[in-house]
Amino acid sequence: MNRREMLQAISVAPMAAAPLVSAESKRIKATGIETFIVKVPRRNWVIVRLGTDAGVTGIGDASHGGADEKVVGFLRDFFERLKARSLHDIEWLRQSVDPDISRAGRAAAVAFSALEQCIWDIFGKVSAVPAYQFFGGRLHSKIRNYANINRATTDRTPEGFAQMAQRAVQDGFDAVKLAPFDGMPRDPSDPRHQERTELGIECARAVREIIGSNRDLLIDAHSYFNRENGLQLARRLQPLNLYWLEEVVRRNLLEDSAAINRAARMPTAGGETIYSARGFYPYLASAAFDILMPDLKYCGGMLELKKIAAMAEAAGVPVAPHGPASPVGNVAAAHVCVGLPNFQILEYAYGEVPWRAELVDPPETIENGYLTLSHRPGLGITLNERTVKRHRVAGFAD
Repeated sequence: MNRREMLQAISVAPMAAAPLVSAESKRIKATGIETFIVKVPRRNWVIVRLGTDAGVTGIGDASHGGADEKVVGFLRDFFERLKARSLHDIEWLRQSVDPDISRAGRAAAVAFSALEQCIWDIFGKVSAVPAYQFFGGRLHSKIRNYANINRATTDRTPEGFAQMAQRAVQDGFDAVKLAPFDGMPRDPSDPRHQERTELGIECARAVREIIGSNRDLLIDAHSYFNRENGLQLARRLQPLNLYWLEEVVRRNLLEDSAAINRAARMPTAGGETIYSARGFYPYLASAAFDILMPDLKYCGGMLELKKIAAMAEAAGVPVAPHGPASPVGNVAAAHVCVGLPNFQILEYAYGEVPWRAELVDPPETIENGYLTLSHRPGLGITLNERTVKRHRVAGFAD
């Protein structure tokens, strides 16, 4: 092959690797947006449905952005920008909303992410392929989930956490996470800080005892510690053989996170609220965590999650996306995770509401802690209108 032939071959390669999108989808325009606020304990689910002039709709998850009213406001604003452009202009839209996300944080981030999820769902339906085909195809046959029992545990005692962990194990999960230090004062000089630390460790011990040594235990510290007492916490939790210790200190304290990571005898994980690959880079560069936890809703959407995972892969770092989300958000994240070489495990908000699986059609199915994606086009799910109607929060106009 001469130089000209080689250059011609290289120029064709990106076209061969481009996402499979039909010619018809290039003519589709966004025409309407619906927002559904679904009541769940502690934090509502905010579900979005995007309509098009082709009669194809897509759904996305905009949950946990703070005040739901603010999220709905950003959804309407971003939709107005989107409907004037091609649905293909995802990067343009992300650049357009970047200043809003820098200013407003999560409320704007989850609004953009939900719209982007809707778009990939639409692309898949129009092209008659699952959404994961746009992100590298199916590398993993199924996605492992861990049961986050934290929000479902109202009895914040060792006995209460142990009972909820036992339920998760009985439902087939072989990995359980809790945040047993929630509610403690952040000031280490406060006497209650040490008391709550002791209680949190007892809760972790109780869960380890109930799930046994052959299952994985994950502890989220929710940034209640500083470097000094965080190092002490890592030492004290070492006998519990943790799968990981998550977010010991505040996210901007990179040097402290890196110091704890170097000293800890278990893997550390974090990054759940960070936006964009640009935002994650310093955490990789400083070796702040052994495992990165981008959240689909906060990090910038499905395409940005793929970028972050690729950057982490180059650094030899696994990703375990954060996401105590609705079934819509979990499925959207799974469509990216199923094609990631460095995917490790996905979060599942266990036990929040008994009707969780019925929010979507077909119902969400987790078998022995694993989610298997279907071959249906797009995200492969639609909203169950009856369930949404029963649990929808009144007072939010579409």
